[in-house]
Amino acid sequence: QGQLVESGGGLVQAGGSLRLSCAGSGRTFSGYTMGWFRQAPGKEREFVARISWDGVTTNYADSVKGRFTISRDYAKNTVYLQMNSLKPEDTAVYYCAAKYGTATYRQEYNYNYWGQGTQVTVSS
Repeated sequence: QGQLVESGGGLVQAGGSLRLSCAGSGRTFSGYTMGWFRQAPGKEREFVARISWDGVTTNYADSVKGRFTISRDYAKNTVYLQMNSLKPEDTAVYYCAAKYGTATYRQEYNYNYWGQGTQVTVSS
Protein backbone atom coordinates (compact mmCIF):
# COMPACT_ATOMS: atom_id res chain seq x y z
CA GLN A 1 0.00 0.00 0.00
CA GLY A 2 1.15 3.48 -0.75
CA GLN A 3 1.29 6.52 1.43
CA LEU A 4 1.74 10.22 0.78
CA VAL A 5 3.14 12.62 3.35
CA GLU A 6 3.12 16.38 2.87
CA SER A 7 5.52 18.81 4.47
CA GLY A 8 6.67 22.39 4.11
CA GLY A 9 3.60 24.26 5.28
CA GLY A 10 3.77 27.14 7.72
CA LEU A 11 3.08 30.79 8.35
CA VAL A 12 4.27 33.34 5.80
CA GLN A 13 3.56 36.98 5.09
CA ALA A 14 1.69 38.05 1.99
CA GLY A 15 4.05 38.19 -0.97
CA GLY A 16 6.25 35.45 0.44
CA SER A 17 7.00 31.96 -0.79
CA LEU A 18 6.74 28.39 0.42
CA ARG A 19 7.60 25.06 -1.13
CA LEU A 20 5.46 22.09 -0.24
CA SER A 21 6.73 18.55 -0.62
CA CYS A 22 4.78 15.33 -0.93
CA ALA A 23 6.82 12.19 -0.37
CA GLY A 24 5.49 8.86 -1.52
CA SER A 25 6.29 5.59 0.18
CA GLY A 26 5.22 1.97 0.00
CA ARG A 27 5.01 2.04 -3.77
CA THR A 28 6.24 4.04 -6.70
CA PHE A 29 3.94 6.77 -7.96
CA SER A 30 5.77 7.18 -11.25
CA GLY A 31 2.76 6.03 -13.26
CA TYR A 32 0.33 8.31 -11.42
CA THR A 33 -0.96 11.77 -12.06
CA MET A 34 -0.10 13.80 -8.97
CA GLY A 35 -2.29 16.62 -7.79
CA TRP A 36 -2.48 19.28 -5.13
CA PHE A 37 -5.78 20.33 -3.59
CA ARG A 38 -6.57 22.75 -0.79
CA GLN A 39 -9.35 23.36 1.67
CA ALA A 40 -9.92 26.68 3.35
CA PRO A 41 -12.00 26.98 6.53
CA GLY A 42 -15.68 26.69 5.76
CA LYS A 43 -15.08 25.86 2.12
CA GLU A 44 -15.00 22.75 0.00
CA ARG A 45 -11.73 21.21 -1.07
CA GLU A 46 -10.63 22.59 -4.42
CA PHE A 47 -8.19 21.64 -7.15
CA VAL A 48 -4.93 23.59 -7.21
CA ALA A 49 -2.50 21.91 -9.62
CA ARG A 50 -1.58 18.63 -11.23
CA ILE A 51 1.28 17.07 -13.10
CA SER A 52 0.85 14.19 -15.50
CA TRP A 53 2.33 10.75 -14.94
CA ASP A 54 5.14 11.50 -17.40
CA GLY A 55 5.82 14.97 -16.08
CA VAL A 56 5.07 16.56 -19.42
CA THR A 57 1.77 18.26 -18.68
CA THR A 58 0.86 20.59 -15.84
CA ASN A 59 -2.43 22.32 -15.12
CA TYR A 60 -3.39 24.95 -12.57
CA ALA A 61 -6.44 26.54 -11.08
CA ASP A 62 -6.93 30.05 -12.44
CA SER A 63 -6.45 31.46 -8.95
CA VAL A 64 -2.85 30.21 -8.73
CA LYS A 65 -1.73 30.30 -12.35
CA GLY A 66 1.52 32.19 -12.74
CA ARG A 67 2.29 32.01 -9.01
CA PHE A 68 2.44 28.27 -8.24
CA THR A 69 4.56 25.62 -9.94
CA ILE A 70 4.13 21.87 -9.59
CA SER A 71 7.03 19.51 -10.26
CA ARG A 72 8.06 15.96 -9.50
CA ASP A 73 11.23 14.01 -8.80
CA TYR A 74 10.87 10.39 -9.84
CA ALA A 75 14.05 9.28 -8.11
CA LYS A 76 12.74 10.62 -4.80
CA ASN A 77 9.12 9.61 -5.45
CA THR A 78 8.24 13.17 -4.47
CA VAL A 79 6.06 15.96 -5.80
CA TYR A 80 6.56 19.63 -5.05
CA LEU A 81 4.43 22.74 -5.08
CA GLN A 82 6.40 25.98 -5.26
CA MET A 83 4.16 28.80 -4.13
CA ASN A 84 5.24 32.39 -4.80
CA SER A 85 3.53 35.75 -4.31
CA LEU A 86 1.31 34.23 -1.67
CA LYS A 87 -1.93 35.94 -0.77
CA PRO A 88 -4.10 35.68 2.36
CA GLU A 89 -6.71 33.87 0.27
CA ASP A 90 -4.18 31.06 -0.27
CA THR A 91 -4.58 30.15 3.40
CA ALA A 92 -5.76 26.54 3.56
CA VAL A 93 -4.82 22.98 4.32
CA TYR A 94 -2.98 21.66 1.29
CA TYR A 95 -3.30 18.02 0.28
CA CYS A 96 -1.41 16.01 -2.29
CA ALA A 97 -3.05 13.13 -4.07
CA ALA A 98 -2.26 10.44 -6.62
CA LYS A 99 -4.50 9.33 -9.45
CA TYR A 100 -4.10 6.37 -11.74
CA GLY A 101 -5.81 6.37 -15.10
CA THR A 102 -7.40 8.89 -17.44
CA ALA A 103 -10.29 10.19 -15.35
CA THR A 104 -10.40 13.95 -15.04
CA TYR A 105 -7.77 15.36 -12.71
CA ARG A 106 -9.97 18.15 -11.36
CA GLN A 107 -12.29 15.88 -9.40
CA GLU A 108 -10.99 14.72 -6.06
CA TYR A 109 -13.04 11.53 -6.14
CA ASN A 110 -10.86 10.27 -9.00
CA TYR A 111 -7.77 10.16 -6.80
CA ASN A 112 -6.68 6.90 -5.22
CA TYR A 113 -4.23 8.10 -2.55
CA TRP A 114 -4.25 11.15 -0.29
CA GLY A 115 -1.87 12.70 2.17
CA GLN A 116 -2.89 14.00 5.56
CA GLY A 117 -2.50 17.65 4.61
CA THR A 118 -0.24 20.52 5.63
CA GLN A 119 -1.40 23.92 6.86
CA VAL A 120 -0.45 27.05 4.95
CA THR A 121 -1.29 30.38 6.56
CA VAL A 122 -0.65 33.67 4.78
CA SER A 123 -0.85 36.80 6.90
CA SER A 124 -1.71 40.19 5.46
